[in-house]
Amino acid sequence: MAQRSDEIEAEIEVTRQHMGATVDALAYKADVPSRTKEWLGEKKEAVASKVSDVSPNRRTLERRMSVLKGGAERNPLGLAIGGAAVGFIVGLLTPSTRMEDERIGPLADQVKSTATEVGHDALERGKQVAQETGETAIETAKERATEESQDLASNLQERAQGSVSTRSEPETVATPTRDPSQ
Repeated sequence: MAQRSDEIEAEIEVTRQHMGATVDALAYKADVPSRTKEWLGEKKEAVASKVSDVSPNRRTLERRMSVLKGGAERNPLGLAIGGAAVGFIVGLLTPSTRMEDERIGPLADQVKSTATEVGHDALERGKQVAQETGETAIETAKERATEESQDLASNLQERAQGSVSTRSEPETVATPTRDPSQ
C-alpha cells in the first residue's frame, strides 16, 4: 500500500508540473500585448539587420554623392531634363483621384497615350542611333586600322630598302694586280 501511495504522489507531482506548464502557456497566450511587443521587436530587429546589410556605409555614400555632384556640375541641363523626365514618368504612374478622372480623365488618357507613343518612338530612334553609331565606329576603326597598317608597311619597306642600299654599296677593296712580268 505504501508503494501504491508513493506512485500516486509521483503521478500527482507530474500532473502538477504539467498543469503548471499549461497554466503558464495559457497565461502567455492570454497576454496579447506582451506577445505583440515581442513580435514587433523581432520584426524590427530583422528589418534593421536587412537594412544595415543593404545600406552602404558613410564613405561609400560620400563617394557616390561626390560623383553625382560632379555629374550635375558638368551637365546641369542634362540633370534638369532627366529630372523632368523622371517627374513626368512618376506622374504618369501615380494613380489618379476620382476628381481628376472626372475633370481631366479623357485628356489625361490622351496625354498618356501620346506620351507612350512618343516614348516608344524615342526608344526606337535611340536604338537606331546607337546602331548607326556602332556601325560608324566599326567603319572608322577599320579605316584607321587600314591606314595604320599601310603606314607601318611603307615605313618598314623604307627601312628595309635603306638597310639593303647601305649594304649593297660597293666597297673599295684592294684587289691584287698581276704583275705582267710574272
